[in-house]
Amino acid sequence: MRPTRLSTKLGITVTAMSAVLALVMATFAYASISRQLDVQAKDGLTEKLAQVEHSLAESSATAADIVLHPHNLRDQIVGHDNLTLTIMDSSIPRKQLLILGNDDAVELPIPKTGSRSLEFQRLDSSDGHDLLMAHKLIRLKNDQQILVMLTLDRKSDVTLLNAYVKSTLIALPFILLLVGGCAWWVVHRGLKPLRALRKVAERVSARDLSHRMKVHGLPEELSDLAHAVNFMLHRLDGDVQQLAQFSDDLAHELRSPMNNLMGTAQVTLSRERPPAEYKQVLESCTEELERLSRMVSQMLFLASVSQPSAPLTFSSIDLREEAEKVAELFAMSAEEKKMSVVVQGDAKVSGDRLMIQRAISNLLSNAIRHGTAGTPVTLSLSTLKEEVSLAVRNTGEGIEAEHLPRLFDRFYRVHASRSRQQGGTGLGLAIVRSIMSLHEGRVAVESKPGDVTTFSLIFPIPA
Repeated sequence: MRPTRLSTKLGITVTAMSAVLALVMATFAYASISRQLDVQAKDGLTEKLAQVEHSLAESSATAADIVLHPHNLRDQIVGHDNLTLTIMDSSIPRKQLLILGNDDAVELPIPKTGSRSLEFQRLDSSDGHDLLMAHKLIRLKNDQQILVMLTLDRKSDVTLLNAYVKSTLIALPFILLLVGGCAWWVVHRGLKPLRALRKVAERVSARDLSHRMKVHGLPEELSDLAHAVNFMLHRLDGDVQQLAQFSDDLAHELRSPMNNLMGTAQVTLSRERPPAEYKQVLESCTEELERLSRMVSQMLFLASVSQPSAPLTFSSIDLREEAEKVAELFAMSAEEKKMSVVVQGDAKVSGDRLMIQRAISNLLSNAIRHGTAGTPVTLSLSTLKEEVSLAVRNTGEGIEAEHLPRLFDRFYRVHASRSRQQGGTGLGLAIVRSIMSLHEGRVAVESKPGDVTTFSLIFPIPA
Protein backbone atom coordinates (compact mmCIF):
# COMPACT_ATOMS: atom_id res chain seq x y z
CA MET A 1 0.00 0.00 0.00
CA ARG A 2 1.45 3.31 -1.07
CA PRO A 3 1.60 6.09 1.57
CA THR A 4 -0.78 9.01 1.03
CA ARG A 5 0.94 11.66 3.17
CA LEU A 6 3.61 13.70 1.43
CA SER A 7 5.80 13.79 4.56
CA THR A 8 5.70 9.98 4.74
CA LYS A 9 6.51 9.64 1.05
CA LEU A 10 9.44 12.00 1.31
CA GLY A 11 10.66 10.31 4.51
CA ILE A 12 10.58 6.88 2.85
CA THR A 13 12.26 8.26 -0.27
CA VAL A 14 15.07 9.87 1.74
CA THR A 15 15.49 6.66 3.76
CA ALA A 16 15.70 4.55 0.60
CA MET A 17 18.23 6.94 -0.94
CA SER A 18 20.22 6.92 2.29
CA ALA A 19 20.18 3.11 2.32
CA VAL A 20 21.52 2.97 -1.24
CA LEU A 21 24.15 5.60 -0.42
CA ALA A 22 25.16 3.79 2.78
CA LEU A 23 25.51 0.48 0.93
CA VAL A 24 27.59 2.11 -1.79
CA MET A 25 29.83 3.77 0.80
CA ALA A 26 30.12 0.54 2.83
CA THR A 27 31.07 -1.40 -0.30
CA PHE A 28 33.61 1.23 -1.28
CA ALA A 29 35.07 1.21 2.26
CA TYR A 30 35.23 -2.62 2.25
CA ALA A 31 37.08 -2.57 -1.08
CA SER A 32 39.45 0.16 0.15
CA ILE A 33 40.23 -1.70 3.41
CA SER A 34 40.74 -4.98 1.55
CA ARG A 35 43.08 -3.33 -0.94
CA GLN A 36 45.02 -1.59 1.81
CA LEU A 37 45.42 -4.91 3.68
CA ASP A 38 46.72 -6.51 0.48
CA VAL A 39 49.28 -3.75 0.03
CA GLN A 40 50.28 -3.99 3.69
CA ALA A 41 50.67 -7.79 3.44
CA LYS A 42 52.86 -7.55 0.35
CA ASP A 43 54.98 -4.80 1.89
CA GLY A 44 55.43 -6.87 5.07
CA LEU A 45 56.47 -9.99 3.13
CA THR A 46 58.84 -7.97 0.97
CA GLU A 47 60.51 -6.42 4.02
CA LYS A 48 60.72 -9.72 5.91
CA LEU A 49 62.11 -11.60 2.88
CA ALA A 50 64.78 -8.95 2.51
CA GLN A 51 65.82 -9.56 6.13
CA VAL A 52 65.94 -13.32 5.49
CA GLU A 53 68.10 -12.80 2.43
CA HIS A 54 70.47 -10.56 4.39
CA SER A 55 70.74 -13.18 7.18
CA LEU A 56 71.53 -15.93 4.65
CA ALA A 57 74.21 -13.82 3.06
CA GLU A 58 75.96 -13.29 6.39
CA SER A 59 75.66 -16.72 8.07
CA SER A 60 75.29 -19.40 5.41
CA ALA A 61 77.84 -20.27 2.75
CA THR A 62 76.20 -23.53 1.68
CA ALA A 63 72.83 -25.26 1.90
CA ALA A 64 74.23 -27.51 4.65
CA ASP A 65 74.98 -24.47 6.79
CA ILE A 66 71.30 -23.53 6.59
CA VAL A 67 70.28 -26.90 7.96
CA LEU A 68 73.01 -26.98 10.65
CA HIS A 69 72.66 -23.38 11.81
CA PRO A 70 68.99 -22.29 11.42
CA HIS A 71 68.96 -20.09 14.53
CA ASN A 72 69.58 -16.84 12.58
CA LEU A 73 66.59 -17.58 10.37
CA ARG A 74 64.50 -18.64 13.35
CA ASP A 75 65.21 -15.27 14.94
CA GLN A 76 63.63 -13.66 11.90
CA ILE A 77 60.40 -15.67 12.34
CA VAL A 78 60.09 -15.66 16.12
CA GLY A 79 57.22 -13.45 17.23
CA HIS A 80 55.45 -13.70 13.88
CA ASP A 81 52.90 -16.48 14.40
CA ASN A 82 51.37 -15.87 11.01
CA LEU A 83 54.62 -16.41 9.01
CA THR A 84 56.05 -19.66 7.67
CA LEU A 85 59.54 -19.80 6.13
CA THR A 86 60.33 -22.63 3.76
CA ILE A 87 63.70 -23.19 2.01
CA MET A 88 64.16 -25.56 -0.95
CA ASP A 89 67.44 -26.70 -2.58
CA SER A 90 68.31 -26.34 -6.25
CA SER A 91 67.81 -29.98 -7.22
CA ILE A 92 65.05 -31.16 -9.53
CA PRO A 93 62.69 -32.07 -8.06
CA ARG A 94 63.37 -29.66 -5.25
CA LYS A 95 63.86 -30.97 -1.74
CA GLN A 96 62.89 -29.21 1.40
CA LEU A 97 65.86 -28.04 3.45
CA LEU A 98 64.16 -26.14 6.22
CA ILE A 99 60.70 -25.04 7.36
CA LEU A 100 60.17 -22.60 10.22
CA GLY A 101 56.88 -21.37 11.65
CA ASN A 102 53.90 -22.43 13.74
CA ASP A 103 51.99 -24.10 10.91
CA ASP A 104 54.40 -26.78 9.75
CA ALA A 105 51.51 -28.87 8.55
CA VAL A 106 50.71 -26.53 5.72
CA GLU A 107 51.71 -28.07 2.43
CA LEU A 108 52.82 -25.38 0.07
CA PRO A 109 52.92 -25.83 -3.68
CA ILE A 110 56.44 -25.56 -5.07
CA PRO A 111 56.72 -23.03 -7.90
CA LYS A 112 57.60 -24.75 -11.17
CA THR A 113 60.07 -22.06 -12.07
CA GLY A 114 62.02 -19.79 -9.80
CA SER A 115 63.03 -16.22 -10.35
CA ARG A 116 65.64 -14.00 -8.76
CA SER A 117 62.97 -11.31 -8.58
CA LEU A 118 60.34 -11.37 -5.90
CA GLU A 119 57.02 -12.98 -6.87
CA PHE A 120 53.73 -13.41 -5.02
CA GLN A 121 51.17 -16.21 -5.09
CA ARG A 122 47.77 -16.51 -3.38
CA LEU A 123 46.90 -19.83 -1.69
CA ASP A 124 44.19 -21.39 0.47
CA SER A 125 45.00 -23.01 3.80
CA SER A 126 43.50 -26.27 5.02
CA ASP A 127 41.04 -24.41 7.29
CA GLY A 128 39.93 -22.03 4.55
CA HIS A 129 42.05 -18.99 5.36
CA ASP A 130 43.76 -16.97 2.68
CA LEU A 131 47.53 -17.32 2.38
CA LEU A 132 49.95 -15.04 0.59
CA MET A 133 53.30 -16.54 -0.41
CA ALA A 134 56.36 -14.63 -1.57
CA HIS A 135 59.15 -16.65 -3.20
CA LYS A 136 62.53 -15.82 -4.64
CA LEU A 137 65.72 -17.58 -5.80
CA ILE A 138 68.73 -16.62 -3.69
CA ARG A 139 72.37 -17.38 -4.60
CA LEU A 140 74.65 -18.42 -1.73
CA LYS A 141 78.38 -17.74 -1.44
CA ASN A 142 79.27 -21.06 -3.14
CA ASP A 143 77.04 -20.04 -6.09
CA GLN A 144 74.42 -22.61 -5.05
CA GLN A 145 70.85 -21.39 -5.55
CA ILE A 146 68.08 -22.00 -3.07
CA LEU A 147 64.36 -21.22 -3.24
CA VAL A 148 63.09 -19.19 -0.30
CA MET A 149 59.31 -19.14 0.27
CA LEU A 150 57.81 -16.90 2.92
CA THR A 151 54.08 -17.49 3.58
CA LEU A 152 51.73 -15.14 5.43
CA ASP A 153 48.55 -16.49 7.02
CA ARG A 154 45.96 -13.72 6.52
CA LYS A 155 43.50 -15.02 9.10
CA SER A 156 43.64 -11.71 11.00
CA ASP A 157 42.87 -9.74 7.85
CA VAL A 158 39.86 -11.93 7.09
CA THR A 159 38.70 -11.58 10.70
CA LEU A 160 39.02 -7.79 10.44
CA LEU A 161 36.98 -7.64 7.21
CA ASN A 162 34.30 -9.93 8.62
CA ALA A 163 34.08 -7.81 11.76
CA TYR A 164 33.69 -4.70 9.59
CA VAL A 165 30.88 -6.29 7.55
CA LYS A 166 29.12 -7.53 10.69
CA SER A 167 29.31 -4.19 12.48
CA THR A 168 28.11 -2.38 9.33
CA LEU A 169 25.10 -4.67 8.95
CA ILE A 170 24.21 -4.21 12.62
CA ALA A 171 24.58 -0.42 12.61
CA LEU A 172 22.97 0.21 9.20
CA PRO A 173 19.30 -0.35 10.25
CA PHE A 174 19.68 1.98 13.22
CA ILE A 175 21.33 4.62 11.06
CA LEU A 176 18.57 4.35 8.45
CA LEU A 177 15.87 4.60 11.12
CA LEU A 178 17.55 7.70 12.50
CA VAL A 179 17.92 9.25 9.03
CA GLY A 180 14.32 8.38 8.12
CA GLY A 181 12.96 9.83 11.36
CA CYS A 182 14.96 13.03 10.95
CA ALA A 183 13.89 13.33 7.30
CA TRP A 184 10.23 12.86 8.25
CA TRP A 185 10.51 15.48 11.01
CA VAL A 186 12.22 18.00 8.73
CA VAL A 187 9.69 17.44 5.93
CA HIS A 188 6.76 17.55 8.35
CA ARG A 189 8.00 20.85 9.73
CA GLY A 190 8.75 22.21 6.26
CA LEU A 191 5.19 21.41 5.12
CA LYS A 192 3.66 23.45 7.92
CA PRO A 193 2.78 26.32 5.52
CA LEU A 194 0.83 23.83 3.36
CA ARG A 195 -1.24 22.87 6.38
CA ALA A 196 -1.87 26.56 6.93
CA LEU A 197 -2.98 26.77 3.29
CA ARG A 198 -5.38 23.88 3.88
CA LYS A 199 -6.89 25.69 6.87
CA VAL A 200 -7.34 28.85 4.81
CA ALA A 201 -8.96 26.83 2.00
CA GLU A 202 -11.35 25.21 4.49
CA ARG A 203 -12.51 28.61 5.74
CA VAL A 204 -12.96 30.16 2.29
CA SER A 205 -16.51 30.31 0.95
CA ALA A 206 -18.49 32.43 -1.49
CA ARG A 207 -19.76 34.47 1.45
CA ASP A 208 -16.34 35.01 3.03
CA LEU A 209 -13.27 35.46 0.80
CA SER A 210 -11.39 37.70 3.24
CA HIS A 211 -8.98 35.02 4.52
CA ARG A 212 -5.35 35.31 3.40
CA MET A 213 -2.13 33.35 3.94
CA LYS A 214 0.82 34.78 5.86
CA VAL A 215 3.76 35.30 3.53
CA HIS A 216 6.44 36.44 5.99
CA GLY A 217 9.11 33.97 7.04
CA LEU A 218 8.32 31.41 4.31
CA PRO A 219 10.84 29.83 1.91
CA GLU A 220 10.93 31.39 -1.53
CA GLU A 221 8.95 28.58 -3.21
CA LEU A 222 6.18 28.58 -0.60
CA SER A 223 6.23 32.37 -0.46
CA ASP A 224 5.49 32.48 -4.19
CA LEU A 225 2.68 29.96 -3.65
CA ALA A 226 1.24 32.04 -0.79
CA HIS A 227 1.34 35.20 -2.92
CA ALA A 228 -0.36 33.35 -5.78
CA VAL A 229 -3.10 31.99 -3.49
CA ASN A 230 -3.68 35.41 -1.93
CA PHE A 231 -3.85 37.01 -5.38
CA MET A 232 -6.31 34.31 -6.50
CA LEU A 233 -8.51 34.96 -3.45
CA HIS A 234 -8.30 38.70 -4.11
CA ARG A 235 -9.46 38.21 -7.70
CA LEU A 236 -12.21 35.81 -6.64
CA ASP A 237 -13.36 38.30 -4.02
CA GLY A 238 -13.52 41.02 -6.64
CA ASP A 239 -15.36 38.77 -9.11
CA VAL A 240 -17.88 37.63 -6.49
CA GLN A 241 -18.51 41.21 -5.42
CA GLN A 242 -18.88 42.21 -9.07
CA LEU A 243 -21.30 39.32 -9.62
CA ALA A 244 -23.29 40.31 -6.55
CA GLN A 245 -23.37 43.92 -7.72
CA PHE A 246 -24.40 42.77 -11.18
CA SER A 247 -27.22 40.68 -9.70
CA ASP A 248 -28.44 43.65 -7.68
CA ASP A 249 -28.22 45.98 -10.68
CA LEU A 250 -29.97 43.44 -12.90
CA ALA A 251 -32.80 43.00 -10.41
CA HIS A 252 -33.13 46.78 -10.16
CA GLU A 253 -33.11 47.22 -13.94
CA LEU A 254 -35.72 44.52 -14.48
CA ARG A 255 -37.89 45.62 -11.58
CA SER A 256 -38.57 49.11 -12.99
CA PRO A 257 -40.03 48.02 -16.36
CA MET A 258 -41.87 45.12 -14.74
CA ASN A 259 -43.44 47.49 -12.20
CA ASN A 260 -44.32 49.89 -15.02
CA LEU A 261 -45.97 47.12 -17.02
CA MET A 262 -47.83 45.71 -14.03
CA GLY A 263 -48.97 49.14 -12.82
CA THR A 264 -50.13 50.18 -16.27
CA ALA A 265 -52.05 46.95 -16.77
CA GLN A 266 -53.67 47.13 -13.32
CA VAL A 267 -54.74 50.75 -13.80
CA THR A 268 -56.07 50.03 -17.27
CA LEU A 269 -58.08 47.00 -16.12
CA SER A 270 -59.49 48.80 -13.08
CA ARG A 271 -62.45 50.09 -15.17
CA GLU A 272 -63.88 50.01 -18.63
CA ARG A 273 -62.05 52.21 -21.16
CA PRO A 274 -62.55 53.11 -24.81
CA PRO A 275 -60.65 51.08 -27.47
CA ALA A 276 -58.34 53.98 -28.31
CA GLU A 277 -57.11 54.14 -24.71
CA TYR A 278 -56.49 50.35 -24.67
CA LYS A 279 -54.50 50.73 -27.88
CA GLN A 280 -52.40 53.50 -26.35
CA VAL A 281 -51.67 51.38 -23.26
CA LEU A 282 -50.68 48.39 -25.42
CA GLU A 283 -48.32 50.57 -27.45
CA SER A 284 -46.71 51.83 -24.25
CA CYS A 285 -46.33 48.28 -22.94
CA THR A 286 -44.85 47.19 -26.26
CA GLU A 287 -42.17 49.87 -26.03
CA GLU A 288 -41.29 48.75 -22.50
CA LEU A 289 -41.15 45.11 -23.62
CA GLU A 290 -38.89 46.04 -26.52
CA ARG A 291 -36.50 47.68 -24.06
CA LEU A 292 -36.56 44.53 -21.95
CA SER A 293 -35.87 42.46 -25.04
CA ARG A 294 -32.89 44.66 -25.95
CA MET A 295 -31.56 44.34 -22.42
CA VAL A 296 -31.82 40.53 -22.44
CA SER A 297 -30.18 40.35 -25.89
CA GLN A 298 -27.31 42.54 -24.77
CA MET A 299 -26.87 40.50 -21.59
CA LEU A 300 -26.69 37.28 -23.63
CA PHE A 301 -24.20 38.87 -26.01
CA LEU A 302 -22.12 40.16 -23.09
CA ALA A 303 -22.06 36.67 -21.55
CA SER A 304 -20.96 35.11 -24.85
CA VAL A 305 -18.18 37.69 -25.24
CA SER A 306 -16.97 37.43 -21.63
CA GLN A 307 -16.82 33.60 -21.69
CA PRO A 308 -16.61 32.44 -25.33
CA SER A 309 -17.47 28.75 -25.75
CA ALA A 310 -14.86 28.28 -28.48
CA PRO A 311 -11.74 30.19 -29.55
CA LEU A 312 -12.46 32.82 -32.18
CA THR A 313 -10.76 32.85 -35.56
CA PHE A 314 -9.38 36.32 -36.20
CA SER A 315 -8.77 37.76 -39.64
CA SER A 316 -7.24 40.94 -40.99
CA ILE A 317 -9.71 43.83 -40.65
CA ASP A 318 -9.61 47.20 -42.43
CA LEU A 319 -10.73 49.54 -39.66
CA ARG A 320 -11.54 52.42 -42.02
CA GLU A 321 -13.84 50.21 -44.05
CA GLU A 322 -15.67 49.00 -40.95
CA ALA A 323 -15.89 52.51 -39.50
CA GLU A 324 -17.43 53.81 -42.73
CA LYS A 325 -20.00 50.99 -42.72
CA VAL A 326 -21.05 51.82 -39.17
CA ALA A 327 -21.11 55.57 -39.92
CA GLU A 328 -23.43 54.90 -42.86
CA LEU A 329 -25.80 52.94 -40.61
CA PHE A 330 -26.04 55.89 -38.18
CA ALA A 331 -26.29 58.56 -40.86
CA MET A 332 -30.05 58.98 -40.38
CA SER A 333 -29.72 59.30 -36.58
CA ALA A 334 -27.00 61.93 -37.06
CA GLU A 335 -29.09 63.89 -39.56
CA GLU A 336 -32.01 64.04 -37.13
CA LYS A 337 -29.71 65.98 -34.72
CA LYS A 338 -28.08 67.91 -37.59
CA MET A 339 -24.78 66.17 -36.86
CA SER A 340 -22.20 64.77 -39.28
CA VAL A 341 -19.99 61.68 -38.93
CA VAL A 342 -16.43 62.04 -40.24
CA VAL A 343 -13.96 59.15 -40.67
CA GLN A 344 -10.25 60.03 -40.73
CA GLY A 345 -7.10 57.96 -41.21
CA ASP A 346 -6.40 54.32 -42.07
CA ALA A 347 -5.48 51.29 -39.98
CA LYS A 348 -5.64 47.51 -40.00
CA VAL A 349 -6.06 45.12 -37.09
CA SER A 350 -6.56 41.41 -36.50
CA GLY A 351 -9.91 40.45 -35.00
CA ASP A 352 -13.52 39.38 -35.39
CA ARG A 353 -15.37 41.59 -37.88
CA LEU A 354 -18.84 41.49 -36.28
CA MET A 355 -17.53 42.18 -32.78
CA ILE A 356 -15.44 45.13 -33.93
CA GLN A 357 -18.48 46.54 -35.74
CA ARG A 358 -20.49 46.10 -32.53
CA ALA A 359 -17.89 48.00 -30.47
CA ILE A 360 -17.70 50.88 -32.99
CA SER A 361 -21.50 51.11 -33.26
CA ASN A 362 -21.92 51.25 -29.45
CA LEU A 363 -19.44 54.13 -29.17
CA LEU A 364 -20.87 55.97 -32.18
CA SER A 365 -24.43 55.55 -30.88
CA ASN A 366 -23.43 57.07 -27.52
CA ALA A 367 -21.55 59.91 -29.25
CA ILE A 368 -24.62 60.85 -31.34
CA ARG A 369 -27.01 60.44 -28.40
CA HIS A 370 -25.00 62.65 -26.04
CA GLY A 371 -23.46 65.03 -28.57
CA THR A 372 -24.49 68.64 -29.09
CA ALA A 373 -26.76 69.17 -32.10
CA GLY A 374 -24.99 70.68 -35.10
CA THR A 375 -21.49 69.44 -34.10
CA PRO A 376 -19.53 66.72 -35.91
CA VAL A 377 -18.64 63.25 -34.58
CA THR A 378 -15.14 62.20 -35.62
CA LEU A 379 -13.81 58.67 -36.01
CA SER A 380 -9.99 59.00 -36.11
CA LEU A 381 -7.77 56.05 -37.02
CA SER A 382 -4.04 56.01 -36.25
CA THR A 383 -1.22 53.48 -36.14
CA LEU A 384 1.48 53.99 -33.54
CA LYS A 385 4.65 51.98 -32.85
CA GLU A 386 3.03 49.21 -30.81
CA GLU A 387 -0.74 49.75 -31.13
CA VAL A 388 -3.61 50.79 -33.38
CA SER A 389 -6.17 53.31 -32.14
CA LEU A 390 -9.73 54.16 -33.22
CA ALA A 391 -10.93 57.30 -31.41
CA VAL A 392 -14.58 58.46 -31.39
CA ARG A 393 -14.88 62.18 -30.49
CA ASN A 394 -17.94 64.29 -29.92
CA THR A 395 -18.67 67.68 -28.40
CA GLY A 396 -21.29 67.73 -25.69
CA GLU A 397 -21.97 68.06 -22.01
CA GLY A 398 -19.00 65.82 -21.15
CA ILE A 399 -18.49 63.47 -18.22
CA GLU A 400 -17.29 64.39 -14.74
CA ALA A 401 -13.98 62.83 -13.67
CA GLU A 402 -15.60 60.96 -10.77
CA HIS A 403 -17.64 58.86 -13.21
CA LEU A 404 -14.80 57.85 -15.53
CA PRO A 405 -13.41 54.87 -13.48
CA ARG A 406 -16.84 53.15 -13.38
CA LEU A 407 -18.04 54.12 -16.81
CA PHE A 408 -17.52 50.61 -18.25
CA ASP A 409 -19.28 48.76 -15.39
CA ARG A 410 -22.49 46.96 -16.21
CA PHE A 411 -25.68 49.04 -15.75
CA TYR A 412 -23.65 52.07 -14.66
CA ARG A 413 -25.14 55.35 -15.88
CA VAL A 414 -23.95 58.90 -15.38
CA HIS A 415 -27.56 60.12 -15.46
CA ALA A 416 -29.78 57.09 -14.85
CA SER A 417 -33.20 58.61 -15.45
CA ARG A 418 -32.25 60.38 -18.66
CA SER A 419 -30.53 57.27 -20.02
CA ARG A 420 -33.67 55.21 -19.47
CA GLN A 421 -35.75 57.87 -21.20
CA GLN A 422 -33.39 57.68 -24.19
CA GLY A 423 -33.71 53.86 -24.30
CA GLY A 424 -30.29 52.98 -22.93
CA THR A 425 -29.68 49.74 -20.99
CA GLY A 426 -26.35 50.57 -19.33
CA LEU A 427 -24.63 47.60 -21.01
CA GLY A 428 -23.19 49.16 -24.16
CA LEU A 429 -19.83 50.26 -22.74
CA ALA A 430 -19.48 47.01 -20.76
CA ILE A 431 -19.87 45.12 -24.04
CA VAL A 432 -17.19 47.32 -25.64
CA ARG A 433 -14.75 46.56 -22.83
CA SER A 434 -15.40 42.80 -23.09
CA ILE A 435 -14.89 42.88 -26.85
CA MET A 436 -11.58 44.70 -26.47
CA SER A 437 -10.42 42.27 -23.77
CA LEU A 438 -11.20 39.41 -26.16
CA HIS A 439 -8.96 41.13 -28.75
CA GLU A 440 -6.18 41.63 -26.14
CA GLY A 441 -6.73 45.38 -26.36
CA ARG A 442 -8.37 47.99 -24.18
CA VAL A 443 -10.82 50.88 -24.27
CA ALA A 444 -10.00 54.32 -22.84
CA VAL A 445 -11.98 57.52 -22.26
CA GLU A 446 -11.04 61.17 -21.88
CA SER A 447 -13.61 63.85 -21.17
CA LYS A 448 -14.03 67.36 -19.86
CA PRO A 449 -17.41 68.68 -18.76
CA GLY A 450 -18.88 70.89 -21.50
CA ASP A 451 -16.07 70.00 -23.93
CA VAL A 452 -14.83 67.14 -26.11
CA THR A 453 -15.31 63.50 -25.03
CA THR A 454 -13.09 60.84 -26.61
CA PHE A 455 -13.56 57.07 -26.43
CA SER A 456 -10.63 55.10 -27.88
CA LEU A 457 -10.45 51.47 -28.99
CA ILE A 458 -6.79 50.45 -28.69
CA PHE A 459 -5.71 47.26 -30.49
CA PRO A 460 -2.28 45.57 -30.44
CA ILE A 461 -0.28 45.70 -33.66
CA PRO A 462 -1.24 42.59 -35.73
CA ALA A 463 1.54 40.07 -36.23
